[in-house]
Amino acid sequence: MDAPVIEEEDEAALASLVPVPPRHKKHSYSVQFDHDKPLHQIRNHSLDEVPRSTTLGNAAAAVYFDSSDDEFSTGGLIPGITETVSDGVVNGGEDYAVVAPPPNAGVGEDAVEPLPEFIGAGGGAGIFKVPVRAAVHPGRPPCLELRPHPLRETQTGRFLRNIACTETQLWAGQENGVRVWSLEDAYVAGCGVGGGQVQRGDEDTTPFRESVATSPTMCLVPDLSNKLLWSGHKDGKIRAWKMDQEQQPCEEASDDDSEPFKERISWLAHRGPVNSIVISSYGDMWSCSEGGVIKIWPWDTLEKSLLLKPAEKHMAALLVERSAIDLRTQVTVNGTCNISSSEVKFLLNDSVRAKVWAVQSLSFSIWDARSKDLLKVLNVDGQVECRVDVLPIQDQQGGDDETKLKFFSASKKEKPQGFLQRSRNAIMGAAGAVRRVATRSAGGFAEDTRKTEAIVLAVDGTIWTGNMSGQIVQWDGNGSRLRDVNHHHKPVLCFCTFGDRIYVGYASGYIQVLDSDGKLMASWVSHNEPVIKLAAGGGFVFSLATHGGVRGWYVTSPGPMDNIIRTELSHKEALYARQDNVRILIGTWNVGQGRASHGALMSWLGSVSSDVGIVVVGLQEVDMGAGFLAMSAAKETVGLEGSVVGQWWIDAIGKALDEKNTFERMGSRQLAGLLISLWARKKIRTHVGDLDVAAVPCGFGRAIGNKGGVGLRIRVYDRIMCFVNCHLAAHLEAVNRRNADFNHIFRLMVFSKGQNLSNTAAGMVLFLILSCSLGFSTYLFWLLYSSGFPWALSLAAGVSTTAYTLKTTTNPTTGTEEVKSDLAAADLIAFFGDFNYRLFGITYDEARDLISQRSFDWLRERDQLRQEMKAGKVFQGMREALITFPPTYKFDKNRPGLGGYDSGEKKRIPAWCDRVIYRDTQASPFSESNLQCPVVSSVIMYEACMDVIESDHKPVRCKFHATIAHVDKSVRRQELGNIIRTNEKIRSIFEDLKFVPETTVSTNNIILQSQDTVILTITNASTTSKALFSILCGGVTFVKDDGEDSDYTPRGSFGLPRWLEVTPAAGIISPEGTVDVKVHHEDFQTMEECVDGIPQSWWCEDTRDKEAILLVNIRGSCSTTWTSHSIKVRHCYSARVCLLESKPKHLTKNLGGSRRYQTDKSRHGSTRPRTEDSVSRGKG
Repeated sequence: MDAPVIEEEDEAALASLVPVPPRHKKHSYSVQFDHDKPLHQIRNHSLDEVPRSTTLGNAAAAVYFDSSDDEFSTGGLIPGITETVSDGVVNGGEDYAVVAPPPNAGVGEDAVEPLPEFIGAGGGAGIFKVPVRAAVHPGRPPCLELRPHPLRETQTGRFLRNIACTETQLWAGQENGVRVWSLEDAYVAGCGVGGGQVQRGDEDTTPFRESVATSPTMCLVPDLSNKLLWSGHKDGKIRAWKMDQEQQPCEEASDDDSEPFKERISWLAHRGPVNSIVISSYGDMWSCSEGGVIKIWPWDTLEKSLLLKPAEKHMAALLVERSAIDLRTQVTVNGTCNISSSEVKFLLNDSVRAKVWAVQSLSFSIWDARSKDLLKVLNVDGQVECRVDVLPIQDQQGGDDETKLKFFSASKKEKPQGFLQRSRNAIMGAAGAVRRVATRSAGGFAEDTRKTEAIVLAVDGTIWTGNMSGQIVQWDGNGSRLRDVNHHHKPVLCFCTFGDRIYVGYASGYIQVLDSDGKLMASWVSHNEPVIKLAAGGGFVFSLATHGGVRGWYVTSPGPMDNIIRTELSHKEALYARQDNVRILIGTWNVGQGRASHGALMSWLGSVSSDVGIVVVGLQEVDMGAGFLAMSAAKETVGLEGSVVGQWWIDAIGKALDEKNTFERMGSRQLAGLLISLWARKKIRTHVGDLDVAAVPCGFGRAIGNKGGVGLRIRVYDRIMCFVNCHLAAHLEAVNRRNADFNHIFRLMVFSKGQNLSNTAAGMVLFLILSCSLGFSTYLFWLLYSSGFPWALSLAAGVSTTAYTLKTTTNPTTGTEEVKSDLAAADLIAFFGDFNYRLFGITYDEARDLISQRSFDWLRERDQLRQEMKAGKVFQGMREALITFPPTYKFDKNRPGLGGYDSGEKKRIPAWCDRVIYRDTQASPFSESNLQCPVVSSVIMYEACMDVIESDHKPVRCKFHATIAHVDKSVRRQELGNIIRTNEKIRSIFEDLKFVPETTVSTNNIILQSQDTVILTITNASTTSKALFSILCGGVTFVKDDGEDSDYTPRGSFGLPRWLEVTPAAGIISPEGTVDVKVHHEDFQTMEECVDGIPQSWWCEDTRDKEAILLVNIRGSCSTTWTSHSIKVRHCYSARVCLLESKPKHLTKNLGGSRRYQTDKSRHGSTRPRTEDSVSRGKG
């Protein structure tokens, strides 16, 4: 065949994509790969040499992972491997080794002897380091595992979505109701597997109580003054739950304790989901939903409804529903609304200034909590807006697409393009069009990273917001932007505060601690999934991850207590460490677009699966052809995967494994011709779950899935295992290409929960049209490739896989933190498939002769994969059992025996293309399994099924025996509780947390008349500690004319009465400093009746004298307790002199005076001074 003629313009197109490969000389591969020459001199491949993996990372830099969501992985150097081989001793983790099991090293109940293994070089550097674990994570503070990470499959319909905390309870909202924990029982053991009290996933959870089933819970807010928890739900209802729910330990629990509790009242608040609820400074409830809707539920009506009997729930609901005040209607004039109609995502109660912030994606609105007036509307950049009208992003993007479609229109003066250049343009254009259609139809357009995802009020009165770019913005109470900080590149999902600290939860699983100026104080990985909620109380900061796990972080962390707990808990490892064994069967087969008989599948898998717990099967070339590959690429773009043929294979293999009775199918992933599927034995199903999938294409410029890898990640006995089915580049000379494919897959494989197929139907019609266009262009290239033009592959280098692009763009890698590899963080990785490494330096006839003599030792030395692993260029540090079976490629179909090797014109040299290679947590061969080395595996079977003749490849199977060390989370939690209770140093630290600075207030009695203002002075007597104060209203009453004592009734969340203003109601007092608080009376008229937000009677003035008890709560900057000053405030409507008790209730000392003045000339009231008593409160 003559050498291909490349036109000048086509050669220029090739050169613009990749460096032009060198022209190879025409000679036999047996000469080209002369084994007598050094390997680095004779390897003459089509691609340039790739750098060795050992140079890709800094070996001295530690990289922390959190693969098990409990223990840790660090990038420390691997201890040197020293094993005796036939020609000497191999030293050091960077070198390769051949190891044999020690005598009598049988594993399992049947004491099967492990097989000798070959270990590749280069496993001690970069992302190929063996992960190091520990009984207690050294890279983050110790924590209370209130609810250990449950398997995802156990949480269907029950996922936790938010949490709220008091000093004694933690509440969680879930998809089917709410649950509550008592913090007094935080260290109590769970009910365990088969305990009968809990469902799957909560066996190790601290005992809790659950509510009756409801619609998914969207938000929670505690009301301590009335001992209620309010919850907003997806069905638009708001529910109230009594806080007096207690849970007995499992061994003491009765049937009544496990009975779900019911809501106190509920009503339909919104047509859409209730996104957020707050209780304002005046005790009213505010709620928000879709369409920019904000509603207020007056406390007076809520109080009336709560007084009704449970049997009158319907009447209570009707009463509340009719009292709603719709703020959107109040700010709409002549059909024009001053706030956006986009969804209101969050509400924030600014208790310092009695305001409420409403948060939409790109704007804020600020409301007066007392008058309910709209004060300001501003965007996320801090610019004030008179009207918010955000155009949909889809409309803005449309014009750009039209411009992009013109990208390939040639200028009149341009030189006509060659055939190859035109084909390249066509395939790039089709792929781009598919990507744009998928982006629009599946809702996957790029989101504005400025969108607000979280908001919180700091103790100093500033407001902090976080957005999708990781940026955190500080605002003052009037909406002025003060400063921006950015300590992490992932989206901010939640905030909470404790003392003067701000805790930030990120989508990466990180928690960061900031001071009041936004400076970073601490940071650690709290979960291996996004942190969606934070809540503080009881001396903890609790974090909730998307998988439903709840952890409590001590408020002292990071601090000296962490090392004490870590050391003590590590010493108790023997008490909570557990071990389990599982056998894993891995099968790989290049099926050559064919199908197999049931007998062939039984011979391959069914006959050896009786003692295994997990079966993983990888197939290659399930379905091929240009049309299928193009359609597969387009389907990946819109979130679809799989094929009819792929499903046939899964069903056929399941039948061979007795799927209905013995095994349960866990999941699968298909990328073009690559298919991987996993089954778990039903008896261990409770310990197997959290299955994630991934795919990385490597074919046609890393765009098409004819080559590449598909992976499954699964949690087994709380350890992470990854299985990757690969089909690497073909042809004898493409060694470097295969190495590069592996490196590409290892680094870029990102696991996810699978594609969401619910919103892809809209794009299916255009998907079919565009996939035909893409298929035609791809078919042209396929013809070239199959006609003997391997270099045509390089033309597709400009085509990016759209599905892969969509995945990676959601995970920006900007920032200084090292991006971790999902595969590197696993406890067990197994690569298998058609790796396509061939035998070199040997002819077809020589290979046939050696195979017939079963001289596999000599053949192994001619194995390209063995040589590359020795050099540390691929599968760095991974292991493979010594091959003792004939090469599995290439055979004539339907020809049995070793005589079936390729008899065609090409007579391809037999090769071990089909392999299984793995890595566990062993730093040295045949280590003992423990919490420092939790997964120890050995190969007990590695063979090919030579009797299966349905393909040109023989199927290969490999059986592992894995010993897995893991933690009994329930027992470890008990031991943590014992340490907390008995360790003297820890008890001393907790006592120090009770310190509260000594403070005084200028008065304990205040008398107000119409629009009077009195200054209440709070003084911090401490010379070293800041004091944090907050002012609440303990109760309100009307003064009786007969002088009898009145009952003080609290409003919602200790809210103020409407006739009283307190500013500021919270803040920080510096050491030896003071703060002046304005206590002001404001005229207020009561509305007798309100129906659907419309007054039903005229306004009337309340002329009765009123009293309120103000509680001035004082904390230290990191105190777990507080002290209170009680101040009685009376409003006298008449001009008569009001006499207060000289010694009010709850007060013990009278020390000083007060001062009063008018702050506004428009306010008319008394200005005569009065002298009252003051109260001192010290350490509580």
